[in-house]
Amino acid sequence: MLDGSHPTQLLGYGAYGYPRTPVNIPGARAAIERGVIFADAHLRGGGDYGEAWHLAGYKLTKPNTWRDFIACAEYLIAQHYTSPSKLFGVGESAGGILIGRAIEERPDLFAAVIAEVPIADMLRWETTASGEGNVTEFGSVKTQEGFEDLYAMSSYAHVKDGVKYPAVMVTTAINDKRVEPWIPAKFAARLQAATASGKPVLLRVDYDAGHGGIGATENQQAESFADMISFALWQTGDPDFQPKQK
Repeated sequence: MLDGSHPTQLLGYGAYGYPRTPVNIPGARAAIERGVIFADAHLRGGGDYGEAWHLAGYKLTKPNTWRDFIACAEYLIAQHYTSPSKLFGVGESAGGILIGRAIEERPDLFAAVIAEVPIADMLRWETTASGEGNVTEFGSVKTQEGFEDLYAMSSYAHVKDGVKYPAVMVTTAINDKRVEPWIPAKFAARLQAATASGKPVLLRVDYDAGHGGIGATENQQAESFADMISFALWQTGDPDFQPKQK
């Protein structure tokens, strides 16, 4: 029923010219049976429509990636699949760029977001072991143009005090060699200090796995998904996921 009542996950990535293809998400069936809709955004910066699509969300044009994500959110709401109180966004790694910047430009669109191992501080990532190898995709702070591009896409740099941000779960992994744990952690801490919505900002730390669950067992991956979908259902009002009153 298109009445805006469905909890809806909007997933995005939009980087490296990587095309989004259908995948089987463990645990998704249980969420679907609760009425959750899963939507996948094919954003500029990805490779869904060839290299031109990639370059349209790349360095100087990177803002197109999160603005495409915002447009997808607006479409889902306008078509009554969901509503702002039921919509939650999800992005992993480079997809964390669009998650952070989307809630900074349009905090009113989302009930909650999940930023999985996000590259949240683009101005400092280049100083890490894996950061320099990604200069080709994102740019370098060593040039004025590169600095300006990276500043525009840096979620950490755009958090503002007193904004009513949606609920946020940020995840990190102690053994992450691609996005070192301090990057998601400082983003979560900054949001906790800044938000005026009263909604939770949580940091989930995995002490066993690496980037995006690399090295995790199937049980650990299932636990991670369960934590994230439970957080989303809590924040979108599912009565079975509300904290028990003492």
